[in-house]
Amino acid sequence: MAAVRFRNGSVFDGERYLGSGEVLVVDGRVVEVRAVDRGAEPAATGAGEEVVDLAGGLLSPGFVDAHVHPIQGGLERLRCDLSHLSTREDYLAAIRSYADAHPDLPWILGGGWAMPAFPGGTPTAADLDEAVPGRAVFLPNRDHHGAWVSSRALEIAGVDAGTPDPPDGRIERDADGRPSGTLHEGATALVSRHLPRTTGDDYYAALLAGQTYLHSLGVTSWQDAIVGAYSGMDDPASTYTTAAGNGDLRSHVVGALWWERRLGVEQVADLVGRREAMTGGRFRGTTVKIMQDGVAENGTAAMSAPYLDRCGHPTDNTGHSFVEAGALREAVAALDAAGFQVHVHAIGDRGVREALDAFEGTDPARRHHVAHLQLVHPDDVPRFPALGVAANMQALWACLDEQMVDLTIPFLGEERSRWQYPFGDLHRAGTRLVAGSDWPVSTPDPLAAIHVAVNRTAWGEEGRAGTEPFLPEQALPLETAFAAYTSGSAWVNHRDLHDGAGRLAPGAAADLVVLDRDPFAGPAAEVGATRTVSTWVDGVPVFEA
Repeated sequence: MAAVRFRNGSVFDGERYLGSGEVLVVDGRVVEVRAVDRGAEPAATGAGEEVVDLAGGLLSPGFVDAHVHPIQGGLERLRCDLSHLSTREDYLAAIRSYADAHPDLPWILGGGWAMPAFPGGTPTAADLDEAVPGRAVFLPNRDHHGAWVSSRALEIAGVDAGTPDPPDGRIERDADGRPSGTLHEGATALVSRHLPRTTGDDYYAALLAGQTYLHSLGVTSWQDAIVGAYSGMDDPASTYTTAAGNGDLRSHVVGALWWERRLGVEQVADLVGRREAMTGGRFRGTTVKIMQDGVAENGTAAMSAPYLDRCGHPTDNTGHSFVEAGALREAVAALDAAGFQVHVHAIGDRGVREALDAFEGTDPARRHHVAHLQLVHPDDVPRFPALGVAANMQALWACLDEQMVDLTIPFLGEERSRWQYPFGDLHRAGTRLVAGSDWPVSTPDPLAAIHVAVNRTAWGEEGRAGTEPFLPEQALPLETAFAAYTSGSAWVNHRDLHDGAGRLAPGAAADLVVLDRDPFAGPAAEVGATRTVSTWVDGVPVFEA
């Protein structure tokens, strides 16, 4: 019998902050959670118990990322990773250094650049051509809704001034109509289909690298938001099933199977077959992901009213609904009837409304959810609890960063900008909140996201000019934000029905995180300073700092 007692710290049980307490885990399950008077003499330990000294820190259920792409993130960490940089000059230096270190690679791959580093959010092929002359380069940006490509890459793909924009994307062009080096949305496929094949070994190494990184941040399980061929990546389903079969998948994972938007309900039967074939061990392919629109920064998120131009005048662009509203309703109804949970990407207010319309009449027991929710029309906020649809928050984005200030607010206008990330309103309306990172779009660090959720500023930015809280009335209580990232996301993955994970309660699976301090005991402005000391899955440590 393996027994571990966590003591000398505070406890958050997945829903409530309990203050000073102790938790006993036996054979991978929580068996006791009890309050302890701070400063009191500790009770005697049982024979054979291992004691973990929390040293004044916090014990919590492990964080559950409800929307993440760990294989994609792992690949970027193993390739030309730009995600830790922020300027054009730094990006080009890193690309040049990576190319020099890998002279035999036919393509330079990786990604993670941020749009605000470039005028209009659109980098150029000319910069890449100067940094790595004659090399083919394909680098998705942080949100993976666009890519930076070199002239050689465009040449290989046969993309030139005569190439039309695809229906679901746009080629950025210079004054003469020639492709300038940025591809948006579906236009990325014009080049990505020519990339060298990523091998099965590459994907496997990426999964293990992604899992290790998530564990280091206290993430014990997740929902992979795209399990299918997308954006130049092959379907990672076999990577997961292999890892689950041989024990390398240490975390419990739900896979969101990719909905091919060029097809219709005829694909449901195939998805049912895939669900049956790939569900086993710690992996379950029980969800379907529908990408309903794009992103606001490049004008592809679906809006109910036109975007503005730089002078504040309405344009003729209202973004893209990648699945026509009627077809979306038909798809969601068919998936609901087949027993699938549906996970919808919706950024713009029209995209969110179309998703909610599609969920009318579906079974709340499926635990359908809408991710991102950047713009929600106020009339649609009460529809979430009424329909039993969860709000899947990426809270890290709800602050006045460069992207928000330079590429979003000017093109939305004052009134519509106030509809962004209305987490407080959704919570007050009674909506079930779950949380995720969308890594590698942004850091998978849950504490960084929780910090923004409760402060509406990014950690380390407080007090700087121009970084005041963004719509502070939409801030969440710390207990609510922690619950969203623990019991909330575990709930959306149906873990409460399988093994009780996401809660510290007798009988629950011991998926735990130990933090180096108690964020509930200090000021809210210091939440982001919290770090992970150790991470436990089924009562076994998978990370120790």
